[in-house]
Amino acid sequence: MNKLLPTSVVGSYAWPSWLHTGLAAANRGEYGPVDIDEMLNDAVDMAIRDQDDAGIDLISDGEMRRAGFFTAAFYGHLSGLEALEPRRRVGAAGHDQQHRFKVVERIQAPHGFGVVDEFLYARQRTITPLKCLIPGPFTLAGRLTYGDGEVYASREEAAWDFVPLINAEIKALVAAGATFIQLDEPSSAIHPDADAPFSDLFNAALADVGGVTLAAHLCFGNYVGRPLSKRTYGPIFEQMMAFKVDQLLLEYANREMAEVSLLAEVAQEKEVAVGVVDVKSYYIETAADVAERIRQVLAVVPAEKLTLIPDCGFSETARWASRAKLHALADGAALVRQELTGAV
Repeated sequence: MNKLLPTSVVGSYAWPSWLHTGLAAANRGEYGPVDIDEMLNDAVDMAIRDQDDAGIDLISDGEMRRAGFFTAAFYGHLSGLEALEPRRRVGAAGHDQQHRFKVVERIQAPHGFGVVDEFLYARQRTITPLKCLIPGPFTLAGRLTYGDGEVYASREEAAWDFVPLINAEIKALVAAGATFIQLDEPSSAIHPDADAPFSDLFNAALADVGGVTLAAHLCFGNYVGRPLSKRTYGPIFEQMMAFKVDQLLLEYANREMAEVSLLAEVAQEKEVAVGVVDVKSYYIETAADVAERIRQVLAVVPAEKLTLIPDCGFSETARWASRAKLHALADGAALVRQELTGAV
């Protein structure tokens, strides 16, 4: 994209009410495969339309085919797993109510992760530049059993088995015509004290991939709009700078723009996509709010190295709010762009 201060998204989009009820009906066996395909196609079309209507410059398919929270849908593409019951079913929502799996043999993805098919459908539905998204290896390993007596002795060992599977999917995306590929690896920010080679794992998943823009998304968690860790990039700065990507996507609006000064050092080596819309709050930003956040970033980041995004995906935000926040993002960027160039 040659546009100054382009806007983009992190990935997921809000589910409309009919998708919630449709998936529930499908789980009860009330939909056939054609019904399910039609429903998911319509959901992707809706997500693309909302982004295009807002004027977002680089969009996603909304991850609308990925039922469940964040990584859940990917485990259905893997062999060697048995689903386990959640540790807790009652009470306030938390990660201990989420999916988890027992590993019965070393994992494989016999037919890939399904991301190529997602891309090929979405590419037909818009002329807007499109990004492809896939979780990183350490993040995907987090829902599997490991330890004494298990197939994998550690989460790190399981993560290394994800590396060639992710790498193969990314190369298949490139072959299919993808031009922007993003790995989501929030685990490095959520577990800053973990004794894990985050950058080694991440870079191995991207080995021998070229000819596309590569990005890494690092956030602090967003299940039901709640962070999962201390919200500072300082402890993982060296790790994230070692990620061999063109762009880092970082969360700022929800943190009241804390650590803005850190972006100056990031921008010396990489492009930055900075969160200037808070997806974890139901305060709806005005264009002026967004513009003020952008100006704070521009004090330390050259405009030509800056992309503007929400802090995270919209999967945990109601659609009415998501639409309003997308418009605020685009309108705030247009305000500052006009200040800089005289053009919207």
